[in-house]
Amino acid sequence: MMPLGPQLMRLFDITPQQFSFLVSSYSFSAGGAGILVAFLIDRFDRKSALKVIYIGFTIGTLACAFAPSYEILLLTRSVAGAFGGVLGALILSIVSDAIPIERRAAGIGFVMAAFSVASVFGVPFGLYLASLFSWHAPFLFLGGFSILVTIFIFSYVPPMTDHLRGEHSSQNPLEIIKRILGRRNPLIGLLFTSILMFGHFTIIPFIAPYMVGNVGFTEQELTYIYLVGGGLTIFSSPLVGKMADRYGKIKIFTVFGLLVLVPIYIITNLEPIPLWQALVVSGLFFIMANGRMVPSTTMVTSVIKPENRGSFMSIRSSVQQISSGLAAMLAGTLISETPSIVTSGAKALLGYEKVGYIAIFFSLIALLVAQLLRSEKGS
Repeated sequence: MMPLGPQLMRLFDITPQQFSFLVSSYSFSAGGAGILVAFLIDRFDRKSALKVIYIGFTIGTLACAFAPSYEILLLTRSVAGAFGGVLGALILSIVSDAIPIERRAAGIGFVMAAFSVASVFGVPFGLYLASLFSWHAPFLFLGGFSILVTIFIFSYVPPMTDHLRGEHSSQNPLEIIKRILGRRNPLIGLLFTSILMFGHFTIIPFIAPYMVGNVGFTEQELTYIYLVGGGLTIFSSPLVGKMADRYGKIKIFTVFGLLVLVPIYIITNLEPIPLWQALVVSGLFFIMANGRMVPSTTMVTSVIKPENRGSFMSIRSSVQQISSGLAAMLAGTLISETPSIVTSGAKALLGYEKVGYIAIFFSLIALLVAQLLRSEKGS
């Protein structure tokens, strides 16, 4: 969705605020669904839950492909978000159940490298399809590919039922709330997640429009941002995971949490510069931002015991998605448009540097809150 920002804003004739609603709709829907599913997800085999949720995500994505207007796309993105947000939480629960804490950062780093692969191959190809046909094409391709993934889930993902054993196998909603929201450690984990999203997602939705309208990229050249950034994090994510397991999650998070402040400042204050220089800056941002996400995600998975991990990660996903949506909306209120002087027919963004300062502020707060996280025994 975000790389398609310049096209969607032009074709639907919408403002940055309306585009931020389009981005946020997925997040808010995912947040609401995550809270509802939190009371059910730990009662089922992880594979069974994965099948149902992924089918729903596939249907929602295909519906986006056929949306004829901004309003319908807003609705279908909300449907996709309702399943997509829970899907991310469930995958992290599966990884956390399967890999012990002393090796978990490496496992999560490997999973996050898959997102990088999607950036390297999926985003450029999606933008190419959009430029060749229309913005509908990437969603249609993704929906079709999701059908193939669904078949692989049915065929190759093993049943996972270890969390169903023992005295906590049939907890009622009040017990779940008490075990998650009635304890200090999980609450700090949720607070940490929310603050980190405000330090990350305020600038993310508008990187593509800013690069086009302010820096001078063409819409076709946007693919290079994701090609370079995603390509670099394919290698950096597993490496960061191994470093976090070896030297400590909090130490590696702190290092990358400080380093990422530099590219955040540069990107949000960038003037027209040669393409290769802009790619160096965006590539550094991808590496540093992803570098803090790997250890931070690992730290949060360890604040709860396995029998409540699915519920907690679902609520955590809700907090993450809602915070991301609020961050995008906050950024949208600070940004205005003016005709671009560097790219014909595009709009330049005003006020993006303010968004950068907000991201830096929350990133620094996240470093402080991270020091309060503690791992649960047996997590």
